[in-house]
Amino acid sequence: MEYKKNSMSRIADKVGKLPAGMRSTVLSMMFGKIVPFLSTAGLRFEEVGHQRLTVSIRNRKKVQNHIRGVHAAAMALLAETSTGFVVGMNMPDDKLMLLKSMKVNYVRRSQGGMRAVASLNAEQIQLMHDTEKGEVLVPVLVTDESGESPIECEMLWAWIPKKRPEQGAAA
Repeated sequence: MEYKKNSMSRIADKVGKLPAGMRSTVLSMMFGKIVPFLSTAGLRFEEVGHQRLTVSIRNRKKVQNHIRGVHAAAMALLAETSTGFVVGMNMPDDKLMLLKSMKVNYVRRSQGGMRAVASLNAEQIQLMHDTEKGEVLVPVLVTDESGESPIECEMLWAWIPKKRPEQGAAA
């Protein structure tokens, strides 16, 4: 599938030309400028593509809960960020993407750092280009250092045109 470029994918393409050891740091810094809260939380972009995107968070004091695990809100942020950015890699620049719903079930205690892998299929990506308004349910797998999934998530992203249609003349 030929992917259409947008402002976010052009950033990722430029960073992709850097040496492998620098890519994650530079991507995390660049995307942190788009959404400053990501830098505050210390999220790290590990893999950025049109069909798959991986973000991680280390279990460190500033993101911990009362039992020294990654805080529930930080886990949700990880899932929301990975799904949002994989959608963002494909969303045409003339459309505005919005999180429509986020469901997070906490199913077990987490261990250590965490990683979220969000993915889209070719049909979902094509839908973003072919429809003016729409929505897509983005699968995301969140795992901790044990390899288990402490949360199960469902993220529904929607899009609308950035410019509102012209209103008719007042009667």
